[in-house]
Amino acid sequence: MGVMHIPGHEHQAPREVTLEEIRAVLGDCRLCELAQTRTNIVFGVGNPHARVMFVGEAPGRNEDLQGEPFVGRAGENLNGILSLAGLRREDIYIANVLKCRPPGNRDPKADEVLACSPFLREQIRSIWPDVIVTLGNPATHFVLKTEIGITRLRGRFHQMGHFVVMPTFHPAAALRNPAWQELLEADFKMLGEWLERHPAQPVPVPSAAASGADGAADHLPQVGE
Repeated sequence: MGVMHIPGHEHQAPREVTLEEIRAVLGDCRLCELAQTRTNIVFGVGNPHARVMFVGEAPGRNEDLQGEPFVGRAGENLNGILSLAGLRREDIYIANVLKCRPPGNRDPKADEVLACSPFLREQIRSIWPDVIVTLGNPATHFVLKTEIGITRLRGRFHQMGHFVVMPTFHPAAALRNPAWQELLEADFKMLGEWLERHPAQPVPVPSAAASGADGAADHLPQVGE
């Protein structure tokens, strides 16, 4: 499956479709069983023109209750280390592979990822960030299309078409492991150094030539992969 069709758009070039339009298509989603147990859909939040987009696995209890990703202790940890990369919360965009909380914070099921991940792909196309930071194994495996563990993948950047991907530990997991927290902070410093070496470029105007299957979004995971 290629690009999700968004009403009112014929080509859907990168940055053409707004996050509000994607949220409208998501609606009161009932595509998987998580709709039966969620409190709120957790779509994503942040700067729609962010250079850096953070991707996690799924909402937790606090996120489910508030309808916002990365709140509670994990969110506090993330907020505290963003400055190491020269970033503030308002500079970034944050979303998850799943928009609804799995009961008991269990691992996502394959059919849940199949149903939900097209919305993340469209969020990435809408924002078209320079860097995607994947937090933890599930998000990293989805974006990089690999089963290699985070401890082997972190500490360096990976090129996926247009995007630079930086895998690192999930802030919640790092709270339980001081050694991981040190590595997480080192990765954020590395991110800040990359951003300094690669200043923001003018945002290109969306065009049909950059849209659809001909764009770098083909390097994002397709549904069913």
